[in-house]
Amino acid sequence: MTTAPTAEAAPQRPRPAPVSARKRRAYLRLMRNRPGRLAYLTLVAVLFFSAFPLYYSVVVASRDNSALGQIPPPLLPGANLVANVERVFTTVPFDAALINSVTVSVAITASVVFFSTLAGFAFAKLRFTAARVLLVAVVATMMVPVQLGVIPLYMLMIELEWTDTLWAVIAPGLVNAFGVFFMTQYLRGALPGELIEAARVDGASTFRIFWQVVMPAARPAAVVLGVLTFLTAWNDYFWPLIVLSSPEHYTVQVALSTLAGGYVTDQSLVLTGTVLATLPLLAVFALLGKYMISGIMQGAVKG
Repeated sequence: MTTAPTAEAAPQRPRPAPVSARKRRAYLRLMRNRPGRLAYLTLVAVLFFSAFPLYYSVVVASRDNSALGQIPPPLLPGANLVANVERVFTTVPFDAALINSVTVSVAITASVVFFSTLAGFAFAKLRFTAARVLLVAVVATMMVPVQLGVIPLYMLMIELEWTDTLWAVIAPGLVNAFGVFFMTQYLRGALPGELIEAARVDGASTFRIFWQVVMPAARPAAVVLGVLTFLTAWNDYFWPLIVLSSPEHYTVQVALSTLAGGYVTDQSLVLTGTVLATLPLLAVFALLGKYMISGIMQGAVKG
């Protein structure tokens, strides 16, 4: 008597491991906290209203002065951008102004980052007499209006024979109280004291500790401070206008003010110069933007 062949049992797939209640709650919390459409629409609106002034400056810079009087106003670039750029460089020595502004901004930025980090290291990690009193005195200088020191500062530039030179623009900005306070607060939390003690045990001097231990640890905050300082130095107008008198020594902002001179302002010419003056700032943010954001986030997240 023969028996019918039995079918082979199909291999069973392994069952997935059960998800724990903790992971399930974390997933549901993540899904609830996801930004909705309103958040994305808000970000798009903020991006639009932030970028539109720059875009419209390019539109006006690529047309003649009559574009501002058109109804409705033009929203597409024209064909006069190259001609307007040539007019900017022939009206004022704008190439020299760009070089002067780059020189001043880079010198001030490098000095502020170096000396602010050095002072921040001293106030945050070194023990010396009246450290807290000196820090309070440095921070208190931030409450003094800049205009209050213009006259004695100008008299000092006369005594040093620095008037109408870039030294007169660079020297007052070599260090500032904000940079010292900013780096002090950052290094207090970001630089472990045990790391400094270990370097001292190895025989490192104080300046070697600063250069090889403190500077790498302070790099995120130094990038943030550097970008902010470069932006401030580039946009400075009040003091360079007072101390500079020769067109070949003008910075960008002073050169832009001469473009707007006269009884009738050529807005297309002024906005062309403004666009040209904005390009270096955009380049700085494009190169250092991600480092600046990571530095801000690193300082904002605790422990």
